[in-house]
Amino acid sequence: NGMNTLILFAAAALTSGGYTVTPNPCPNCPYRMRIAPDGRHAFINTSKVGEAEYPAMASRALELMKKAADTSRGGLARPLMGWSSWNTFGLNISDEIIVSVARAMATNGLKAAGYAYVNIDDGFFNGHDPKTGVLRWNYTRFPRGMKPVVDEIHALGLKAGTYSDAGRDTCGSIWGGDTPGRGAGLYGHDTADCQLHFKDIGFDFIKVDYCGGIALELDERDRYSEIAAAIRATGREVRFNICRWAFPGVWGADIAESWRTTGDIRANWPSVRDIIAENLYLSPYARLGHYNDMDMLQVGRYVGEVTNPICKEDTGLTYVEEVTHFGMWCMLSSPLLIGCDVRALPLSTKELVTNPFLLAMNQNDLGVQGYVVRREGEAYVLTKDADTRFGTARFVALYNAGDEVRDFKVPFADLDLEGPVQTFDLVERADVGVFERFLTASVPAHGTRFYRLDAARRVDRRVYEAETAFLPHYQELTDALKTGTPVYHQDARASGGVVVANLGGVRGNDLVWKDVRVSKPGRYRLEIRLIADRCAEMSVQVDRGEVVRQQVPETQGTVGSVAFERDLAAGEHEVRLFCKDRLPAIDVLNVTSVK
Repeated sequence: NGMNTLILFAAAALTSGGYTVTPNPCPNCPYRMRIAPDGRHAFINTSKVGEAEYPAMASRALELMKKAADTSRGGLARPLMGWSSWNTFGLNISDEIIVSVARAMATNGLKAAGYAYVNIDDGFFNGHDPKTGVLRWNYTRFPRGMKPVVDEIHALGLKAGTYSDAGRDTCGSIWGGDTPGRGAGLYGHDTADCQLHFKDIGFDFIKVDYCGGIALELDERDRYSEIAAAIRATGREVRFNICRWAFPGVWGADIAESWRTTGDIRANWPSVRDIIAENLYLSPYARLGHYNDMDMLQVGRYVGEVTNPICKEDTGLTYVEEVTHFGMWCMLSSPLLIGCDVRALPLSTKELVTNPFLLAMNQNDLGVQGYVVRREGEAYVLTKDADTRFGTARFVALYNAGDEVRDFKVPFADLDLEGPVQTFDLVERADVGVFERFLTASVPAHGTRFYRLDAARRVDRRVYEAETAFLPHYQELTDALKTGTPVYHQDARASGGVVVANLGGVRGNDLVWKDVRVSKPGRYRLEIRLIADRCAEMSVQVDRGEVVRQQVPETQGTVGSVAFERDLAAGEHEVRLFCKDRLPAIDVLNVTSVK
């Protein structure tokens, strides 16, 4: 019987579109199905999958491989993928380094995985010519100038990225003592420099820093808008990154493809953890083609093995921390710019950053950033749609920011799904089973489990945390309490441990849930939970219809609520809160059907 079974399964091996599925008995293996690192070969564990289950499991393996391949190729509307020189080389760059890195990317699997951009950061300038105003190059580091370097990058089928500053001087010249960078910034030279970079030389991307902008006390919105206009005037399709080291405001998405949200990353766990924390509640501000930039990747730089550190704080990451680092950048839809020396990329790092199933969380055409649906202390559950909006497939991250092992038990209802749910581990590239009510996992300290869930049914979301709402006036450039802009405030009384405060007071300082969706028409109860330190009046508007004013009683240190009913058509709705005075701190919107 055993031999007959093996013959039957051998006959069931199949190939489709360049993908293969092969039976592979393995009594001691924990998984029913696993896919090779290249994402093109799947193995069904016939020691755990019976004859009747095999065809369905083989079909699922093929579907997963094809979906990952479809989404792991970078497009102009997807987050940028590539490499940047700064993390490893700082100002010590050269023609030879840049070209040799590009050659390595073209042959070591990075280009094939979608890493298309070779970005040259600060350090290749020699100011502007005082007579002609033409930008000059550092011919000591780049003896051929920049065009031959860009031409070689393009000849390899890759794209080239450049760098400048919004002010007169670059960050390297101000903070790194790189004298040739003095006077090399864009200020006063927008039109000519953009023509030179993008039309004459052919760069495809630019990161614009702000050290020189701060020195000149420029207004960020005005200055970056001027630069964006100069880029557009070249007629080239150039990707533009605002590097102001904090979320600049919702205007960033109107002029740039990405904007830095934090200070510079370091190769250590506290830095990675803090950057994740800064980005957990920025999902409302990302959309297709426009993304929160969490800074360059510090992958491939392990504890005790860090090479070429540019900072004594670069003590390295463990592999568990590296998985969290890369996976959370994918879940949060950040650009993916590798910062280590890819000419000597560790195999474990290469398999991680080219993992097509993790890349599928980042490289797809939905343009959505993952958001927090559940939190207990330093344990977070994040999710976002996988294939289609409001579909039955979702990505999930179980993120443990703490220093101890954490056991997760997440109801599928919290993820807007109903069972049975097929569960695929993205890092292990393996099927981990079919579950009905809960997703459970033990997650090590600083670790994260990443899954793709395929459920039988999608159910309506009932809980809309305030921190997932759109705040038109949100920004991190100035003190919110002084400027009257909203803040995300940690509060243990809130359902997710966070409230949105400092709303109202001026026109437009509102809170807007943009994607309140109900699958069936009917009457619904909308309950807004809040914390009010005094009696107040709050205006509520659904779908820009009638404005209803709600009296908010003082909650006396606890979480109170205001509730009302509305008839809603099937589909998406918008719920807006505003007030000419100060709004109370908002916790959550609960939406339930009235039977």
